[in-house]
Amino acid sequence: MFLQNVLKQSALKPALKEPELRWVIKVAVLFWVICCGLALYRFYNFFPTFVSFDQGIFNQVFWNSLHGRWFESSLSSTESIAVRQGEVAEVFYHRLGQHFTPALMLWLPFYALFPSPAGLSILQVTLVTAAGFVLYALARHYHPPRLSAWITVSYFAAIAVISPTLANFHDICQIPLYIFALLLALEKRKWGWVGLFAILTLVVREDSGVVLFGIGFYFLISRRFPWLGLGLCGLSLGYMLALTNLIMPLFSDDVSQRFMIEEFGHFVEGEEASTLDVIWGILTNPVQLLVSIFTPFGKTVRYLLGQWVPLAFIPMISGSAWALVCFPLLKILIRQQDFVALSLHLRYALTLVPALFYGTILWWAAHPHRFDRPFRRIWTICLILSLFFTVTANPNRALSWAIPDSFQPWVYVSPPRQWQHSQAIRSLLAQVPDNASITATDHIVAHVSNRREVLRFPRIRLINDEGEDVRVEYAIADLWYLQQHEAAFADYRESLRRGIADVTRMSDRRYGIVGFNDGVVLLQLQAESDPAALAEWTAFRQEVEQQLEVRSEG
Repeated sequence: MFLQNVLKQSALKPALKEPELRWVIKVAVLFWVICCGLALYRFYNFFPTFVSFDQGIFNQVFWNSLHGRWFESSLSSTESIAVRQGEVAEVFYHRLGQHFTPALMLWLPFYALFPSPAGLSILQVTLVTAAGFVLYALARHYHPPRLSAWITVSYFAAIAVISPTLANFHDICQIPLYIFALLLALEKRKWGWVGLFAILTLVVREDSGVVLFGIGFYFLISRRFPWLGLGLCGLSLGYMLALTNLIMPLFSDDVSQRFMIEEFGHFVEGEEASTLDVIWGILTNPVQLLVSIFTPFGKTVRYLLGQWVPLAFIPMISGSAWALVCFPLLKILIRQQDFVALSLHLRYALTLVPALFYGTILWWAAHPHRFDRPFRRIWTICLILSLFFTVTANPNRALSWAIPDSFQPWVYVSPPRQWQHSQAIRSLLAQVPDNASITATDHIVAHVSNRREVLRFPRIRLINDEGEDVRVEYAIADLWYLQQHEAAFADYRESLRRGIADVTRMSDRRYGIVGFNDGVVLLQLQAESDPAALAEWTAFRQEVEQQLEVRSEG
């Protein structure tokens, strides 16, 4: 409705006939088709990725919410501080204690139509694509069609847009849409819509207020809308403090005992801290703050260059961009030795995108004469570089069907071999009843998360709805992938070693091996092991143990 009104009242309506908009539409469609295709190909072929487990968490949250069990997730429970301290996972654990994400429920009707992890991947790509069209409308408020199209195409070519979109589903995929819509509404003086999108931004997750605070900070110091800026700063800060100190602790202690310590523990003392403790620790430790901002220096520089390159480095010289992005960027830079935060390929990179692009729009409004043919050539080179670095980085293993995961030593799984392996996994999953409780390795978890009782392998115990401490009925572990990659990646090697030990321990106790196919083992509680499956597992285990022994000797 809002965007329809904007089309009627703004300069965008006549632009619908412009060739530049048709160019943007073609690029957006291409972006949507390619990203959807890559995400679905990876999912249905069981490609493991970083935080593959998260896709299962979000899917189970949606599935439980669809059945009236709002935000409950046994998978999320396995990541809680209580379980890490030795307690048993619960099927009725509310994820709101870890991440407060009410905005997800806006998309529950979509999930009802496509109730699967694959549907969530489509939703993510669609939200990011839709944000690009709002960005075009925002750019058209200031610029002619040609420059607006260049800015929008830069969005679809940005590393920090493509890579997080190809990641597993995450709540931050909503941020660009809400922030661009907020800024567009503000430029049109649609104050009610500004308030709506500000609220939607806040309820994306507990820390998304940092992005909104940055917007308010810019309007305050630029004096464009000082009272609005002050209001946004006060609203976002007050909301985050009240949420993390009063509301989220009602569900669990994860904010104070896990996230604050894991991310900002270098600013506080002890094993528990509130957001107020962290803020005070930052303000009273300026030396530690500076160290955190500038180290690791090389990685920080590469991260910033990656964010700037699709916009031809304009954000680097735009004062507006720096003012808009300073607080969300600061939050990323000061996270404690967190390689995830400084990755352009994961969700946090997307939080900086709205500020950088709006800052670029404002810079071009002050320097329209710079948009000449020589600069367009430079910009074209930057776009090519952005796409080149994105593709060669194999973002979230979306291109592992074409790009080796390692060149030295060589690690590559061809599409036919990958398809053969995925069929092996499906053949074993077919033996598991739809409503049976199960524990699964990370990249299989999402495929079995449309059920009440799911755990992350090797956990096998949970508290069910009756309050009973029970063991899951089935366990499935894919060790073949780890075997293929252990030569190049030490963490895969250690996971393979642990996986072999976990399956052996389970099969020696209450679980029988009822299926084995292509390095994937299926176990069932209180079942006799199938002789053929047991023999195949024994042979595979001996092969892996010899492989690992040779590796350790080498």
